[in-house]
Amino acid sequence: MEPVVYLNGAFVPYSQAVVPVEDRGYQFGDGVYEVVRCYGGHPFEADAHWERLERSAAALGIELPLTRAELTGLALELCRRNGLREAGLYVQVTRGVATRNHLPPPGMRPTVVAIAREARAPSAEQVERGLHCITLPDTRWLHNDIKSVALLGAVLGRLKASAAGADDALFIRDGCLTEATAANAHLVLGGTVVTHPANHLILNGITRRVMLRLAGQLGIPVEERPAAEAELRRADEIFISGTVTELLPVTRLDGQPVSGGRPGPVFRRLYQAMAEHVETFRARAAAASG
Repeated sequence: MEPVVYLNGAFVPYSQAVVPVEDRGYQFGDGVYEVVRCYGGHPFEADAHWERLERSAAALGIELPLTRAELTGLALELCRRNGLREAGLYVQVTRGVATRNHLPPPGMRPTVVAIAREARAPSAEQVERGLHCITLPDTRWLHNDIKSVALLGAVLGRLKASAAGADDALFIRDGCLTEATAANAHLVLGGTVVTHPANHLILNGITRRVMLRLAGQLGIPVEERPAAEAELRRADEIFISGTVTELLPVTRLDGQPVSGGRPGPVFRRLYQAMAEHVETFRARAAAASG
């Protein structure tokens, strides 16, 4: 059956979800987005995602046409219409359609598109194998805290990683680790998790925030500060966090093993805590669905 997509207030078949060629998202990357994980057909950490979408849109001067409650309803309905219990929801809001000009006209109507697709957590085998990452200079723009649809820097980073036979790239800016191409990056030094502070150089990931809360509950020390590249290369453990990837260890960096080429003990504690947290959410979602 053809997937159902949300487009500007209507639920339509995928083949009919068409946006005009002069949409500013297509021509300028003038838009923002969110990716939300749905467990049991319900959006996980919905308010945090919608708050970040509002913040990103406000930074671009785009007024969201949907409230948080409407966005949550949209997520639930897309999962229901597509028969999805485990899904990744993509929501994109652009400034809208207008004759091509760098200066947008006033009073534009934003374009809103949302699609849900089946998503699964990384398998146990994937977790045990971990990721092979390379390091690359972070040449992206200086507003990575805005979840903009202009993702060419991340695309180029992933292409270079693939060409090198790696899974992903970790960006280095001014001698310090920032993040991965589509996830936050963290390292462990002497039992302490070190993660870049949530400023303009990184996206403050929702899964990152959950991971930090869980670390606090487990009594795992955390330092939110830039980690020098030298620290990255001698780290006891490295791992990434993201909406779709959840938590995954980096077991090789630039061809060298990390943590003996296996997930480390701090990662394993956080991974288990995250899995239990998600299962609790699934149970609540099932109860809410009746």
